[in-house]
Amino acid sequence: MATPRSQLVDESVTPWYHCISRCVRRALLCGDDRAHRKDWIVARLRELVQIFAVDCGGFAVMDNHLHLLLRLDSPRVRGWSDEEVARRWLTLHPLRDAAGHPLPVTVERVRRFASDAAWVARTRARLANLGWFMKSLKEPLARMANREDGCSGAFWEGRFRSVPVLDEEALLAAAVYIDLNPFAAGVVETPEAAQHTSLRERLTRIFHRPCGN
Repeated sequence: MATPRSQLVDESVTPWYHCISRCVRRALLCGDDRAHRKDWIVARLRELVQIFAVDCGGFAVMDNHLHLLLRLDSPRVRGWSDEEVARRWLTLHPLRDAAGHPLPVTVERVRRFASDAAWVARTRARLANLGWFMKSLKEPLARMANREDGCSGAFWEGRFRSVPVLDEEALLAAAVYIDLNPFAAGVVETPEAAQHTSLRERLTRIFHRPCGN
């Protein structure tokens, strides 16, 4: 029997977790002519770190699996107002009209949800929860891929693996492992040649930084 996620993730022990999620049957569902799906994953990851109280210290999107180095930050979410919690959640999960189109996140809607103390408490906890972060990353991408392929069913394996990172040495090792994953797998000839990694993101920022900054 699988261990419940609540017993695997304990922010009081460490806020850092190395998360790995694989495509079903480890198929290359993000490779070859489907490589554009890696862009979907990176874009969604950027969106989520702006909404959740979860930071991303590293990532590598491979043809059939995904590595993330995530840091939970519950103190940050506890500092948000009820209205801020509602605004963030409605941005992530907007209300929809009868045709399925997302409705704008208005002040009135935010205030209505923020007035429900029980809803706010549940939502506040979710916005610093590793499982909800991964669910919010993986489920929309699976739906997009299935629509593109004209099929239904699982895209990701049911559970993601979460490895606690317990000290600075382990944190450095995990970050290096993730950044070098495409190179170690023989996908690219040099680490900096990989397109969908945190290393690539950092190098892009460095090389596009204005002189003198």
